[in-house]
Amino acid sequence: MLSSKTGAGPYLAASIVLGLAGIGGFIWIFARDFNIYWLILSPVIITLYELPAVYAFWLYRKKRAAAAGRGEARERDEEPGRS
Repeated sequence: MLSSKTGAGPYLAASIVLGLAGIGGFIWIFARDFNIYWLILSPVIITLYELPAVYAFWLYRKKRAAAAGRGEARERDEEPGRS
């Protein structure tokens, strides 16, 4: 389980907020004047708007994996009878 000492929580919160902001930004800018060109380009546009959220989530997972690796190493070192 992820402890609160890892500091990964803000990255997860940032990825959620940025993801919602990306979808909201797309709707606010393009949904008002939606036509066939926006329909064709919408996957690319949404992908570009979601890149900051994906990067923040990647940082979250990297930090969480690093914290899990440190925790396992401590548990291995503390086990009695293991050499």
